[in-house]
Amino acid sequence: MIIGSISENVKLEKRVAITPDVIKKYKSLGLDIYLSKDYASHLGINDNLYETEGASILNSDEVLSKSDAILQMNMPEDVILNKLKKNQILIGVLNPYSNEKKLKELISKNINCFSLELLPRITRAQSMDILSSQANLAGYKAVVDSFAYFQKAIPMMMTAAGTISAAKVLVVGAGVAGLQAIATAKRMGAIVFATDVRLASKEQVESLGGKFLTVEGAENLETEGGYAKEASEDFKKKQEELLKETLKKIDIVICTALIPGKKAPVIIKKDMIDEMPSGSVIYDLAASQGGNSELTKVDEIVDANGVKIMGETNILNKLPVSASNLYAKNMFNFTNNLFSKEKKIFEINTEDEIIEKTMVK
Repeated sequence: MIIGSISENVKLEKRVAITPDVIKKYKSLGLDIYLSKDYASHLGINDNLYETEGASILNSDEVLSKSDAILQMNMPEDVILNKLKKNQILIGVLNPYSNEKKLKELISKNINCFSLELLPRITRAQSMDILSSQANLAGYKAVVDSFAYFQKAIPMMMTAAGTISAAKVLVVGAGVAGLQAIATAKRMGAIVFATDVRLASKEQVESLGGKFLTVEGAENLETEGGYAKEASEDFKKKQEELLKETLKKIDIVICTALIPGKKAPVIIKKDMIDEMPSGSVIYDLAASQGGNSELTKVDEIVDANGVKIMGETNILNKLPVSASNLYAKNMFNFTNNLFSKEKKIFEINTEDEIIEKTMVK
């Protein structure tokens, strides 16, 4: 059996699905690896390194025609999708909510599509969890970038000339990205506050040294799968009042709140931003899904009376090597689960919760 991967459109996506260090793992299963020319040259990884590890370098059309499974980062472009063949397997972050029409066409051609962001949150799937591995890096990078735009020192500094107060950071959403943001900001000397609709997050936030902001009379808004669910209007009103008062003394806000399959909830309203100190920074990791801030514009830095608001389509394009290394391991673990070692074929066993939940139907 052959697995293949072709270069992403590097203007949009710099991460890759296969790195040299996972080639031997695939080979140990008896799988051959076909990659397109200059597959990861933009990351400083030349084709020779892949070939040394045992991969074959071909042109894109050959990779697509000869591979049993195609492993990608994102949904491929139409020119590639049109070349996929019956019974082929496509694995990646396919975003079924945005690509519903394309996926229906692929399924009608008997192409088996697996979207890794649909993985169930069970212990056995942790090593495949691309949302966690990538969000971890995103939370870290959001803090680093927002600190770079903030024009004051972050930690408290005591000098003969006087004392500089520590920066105050608010993290909105305490999932994987939020918790990493809290940890990174604390390590750099900031005073960190956090809020989340899931009360279970309180203990995690406090274990990292953050101060958890609790809405009075809050209920636990968490799904069985461990994700946040939409809040009631009463909760939203109380949360707004709490945030409005808190933001008056906050220097940096890191927004990470997302609801799978829906537009990001707008949490930081314009009237709240109006009362933030001039020179404050908001980094919105939810920008590509509409943003947690009312004034967020994707890939733009908005200046709202001295408050800088920013958010990118893909922040991980700034950490593509680290992100690719983690994604490639997640991808191998998923492919390993899909591959039957006894029969030496890819076996779509829908009784396996991981396969059943990630398969787009």
